[in-house]
Amino acid sequence: MSDASRADFIVDVLAREFGELMAIDPAAFRRKFRKMAASPFAFYRGSASLFYADQVGDHRDDSFLDERTSRVWIHGDLHAENFGTYMNSSGRLVFNVNDFDEAYVGPFSWDLKRFAASVALIGYSKALSDDNISALVTAFAESYLTELRAIAHGGDDAIGSITLENATGALRRVLQEARLNTRVDLLSAQTTIDEYERRFSVGEGVYEVDEATAAQVTDAFQQYLGTLPDAGRSISTHIKDIKLRKGVGIGSAGLPSYNLLLEGHTEALENDVVIYMKQAQVPAVARWIDDDRVRSYFKHQGHRTAESQRALQAHADPWLGFTELDGVGQLVAEVSPYAADLDWSDVNEPEELSGVVTDLGRAVARMHSVADDESSHDLVDFSTEEAIVAVVDRDPAGFVAHLVDFAHRYGDQAREDHQDFVDVFRNGRIPGL
Repeated sequence: MSDASRADFIVDVLAREFGELMAIDPAAFRRKFRKMAASPFAFYRGSASLFYADQVGDHRDDSFLDERTSRVWIHGDLHAENFGTYMNSSGRLVFNVNDFDEAYVGPFSWDLKRFAASVALIGYSKALSDDNISALVTAFAESYLTELRAIAHGGDDAIGSITLENATGALRRVLQEARLNTRVDLLSAQTTIDEYERRFSVGEGVYEVDEATAAQVTDAFQQYLGTLPDAGRSISTHIKDIKLRKGVGIGSAGLPSYNLLLEGHTEALENDVVIYMKQAQVPAVARWIDDDRVRSYFKHQGHRTAESQRALQAHADPWLGFTELDGVGQLVAEVSPYAADLDWSDVNEPEELSGVVTDLGRAVARMHSVADDESSHDLVDFSTEEAIVAVVDRDPAGFVAHLVDFAHRYGDQAREDHQDFVDVFRNGRIPGL
């Protein structure tokens, strides 16, 4: 493909993916695209739609895909910065995959390829050699397969979730930092106390809502309560305040989100809880998978996102649920004080990077293994770990080499695409902006 036609292809994919939302809020997408212009990795993060457009028709991993392994519950945007900490429903801090907005059912290899290419981009940005990058992708792939095999063979040899008990290096530091966070700190950052009652602060990106909107959000909240998996647990249903938030994250441009302040489990103000109600979007990967059974399984995109996270994340957020607002699917979850992301700028030497990607390989294996016939979901009704191990173990060295080769090829492609994207954006060639 020539440089000119590749640039046109990028414009076409972005317009198809974001066109409707760009028409509603072009300023939000100008901000999003300027963030994407900052670096090849930032561009890669924000252009999952382009990545999946490139996977269609690429048959190089067909030998590892069959009827089952091409319909595994996948994360959908598995790049290196979509990992962090959360407090699970058992009260334990876990380092794992996060941000399930793009989750869907598709080829398991697409998750691994997306992560592998992101490792190549990070490695290049740190001036690592091609050999170093190959070693990192190999460490990730082999760790993924080792953990998946252990799970498939009964789990006794599986290492399990990454927690304070077994984490080392950079991941242990992130968990320790998350442990220092408190609900009081989160509330202090987002709220103020006026006449002995807590309310959201209004500032940049946070807006008041009128009475009619507040009533609609309240009705949607009541619907949401019925979607919580543990409907019998004691939670507060008293809403103290509602605010509209805009500009939340590089992937949520143009999507409205409401924050709700709830009374905590006591009248003490430090126990108040913040949840968000965010309009869910069609995942990028879904546009390239033509499967009516998968598509019809979900009531709407909010349902898809919540069910996907429950499927992929063991002991998910107990506040996780879904609802509808003006007929549009919404994801609802807690704004957790215990969320902390891995800062890759603090991990630079090949040895430490290798330790991190090895741990992430384990985490991805556990994610893929959770959502199968032993879960509460029947969309994927077979053992995913057994299915994946069966196809990969026909040629495990070939599979690892395939991921390494893809990481280099697509890393190079993403850097070229980034330059094309900057050129078309700065010259006004993206329609609607």
